Amino acid sequence: MGLDIRWPIGLMFTLIGVLLAVFGAVKASDSVSLDININLVWGIVLLVFGVFMLLGAISGKKNPPSA
Repeated sequence: MGLDIRWPIGLMFTLIGVLLAVFGAVKASDSVSLDININLVWGIVLLVFGVFMLLGAISGKKNPPSA
């Protein structure tokens, strides 16, 4: 099987991170706790993790062993 698990994980976290960061930026006053925009912060965290996983999947291409 040639599917690297980092591809779907990276795509999922990147998509959710973008959605959450955009929502946090647009609705900034709705998600503030202790003067921290929670949705924006966690959206950026998820986005960075998703991009990290995608970069790992791109750089970790392996040639399958030939039989």
